[in-house]
Amino acid sequence: MARCPSIALPRLDRPEATPGPFGDDSYSEARELVGDFKAVGREFEPKGKPVEVRTHDFKDKDLGHAIPYGIYDLLNDEGWVDVGIDRDTAQFAAASIHGWWETLGKQRFPYAKELIITADAGGSNSYRIKLWKVEMQKLANATGLSITVCHFPPGTSKWNKIEHRLFSVISTNWRGKPLISHEVIINLIGATTTSTGLKVYAQLDKRPYPKGVEVSDDELAAVNITRNPFHGDWNYRIDPATTKS
Repeated sequence: MARCPSIALPRLDRPEATPGPFGDDSYSEARELVGDFKAVGREFEPKGKPVEVRTHDFKDKDLGHAIPYGIYDLLNDEGWVDVGIDRDTAQFAAASIHGWWETLGKQRFPYAKELIITADAGGSNSYRIKLWKVEMQKLANATGLSITVCHFPPGTSKWNKIEHRLFSVISTNWRGKPLISHEVIINLIGATTTSTGLKVYAQLDKRPYPKGVEVSDDELAAVNITRNPFHGDWNYRIDPATTKS
């Protein structure tokens, strides 16, 4: 699976509540081949009726692949997985987070003023990628939220709660099941739950996300970023452009 961010959210559902930050984990998992390929794990089938799969994992040009990018709401124990079919880019990562906000986030937290994202140091949401910061600026402008990003130091992504509370459960749910279509992938992700009440939502994202998008010096300079005194390369806040100080 692909890697994504997580968002830990203090509840702000009363008009009189003092606006504060809420947070999610985000993470994008490795791309999955779509088709009747061998799946990791075992599933029981009727005797003499095994599920037949291909002998080699060569990408099917017609079916393509799937890239799950997940957002995990720590407070509500909810997951949102955006399944892309093109490329895992910073634009795809930002679009996934925006999709979560428009579909679930602003309903759960109608009085929120700030979003806190914990994300891996690498991948499409890497702290090194200029386009990631530009896209976070666009997200801040579109939502009116201040966005604080805290990247896990390199090599420590195993501590990202989205790994243990969302993607590991999804992987268990579809073990031994060939991912024969995008519909099957969406349904398997959406059917994932736990005894503690995890709820997962999934959608298919058919939009194209081109590689090699160049970011000009002017675009980067326009990012309204405030770096934290502690490892400002990993920890920073991006405010909507209208509130630039």
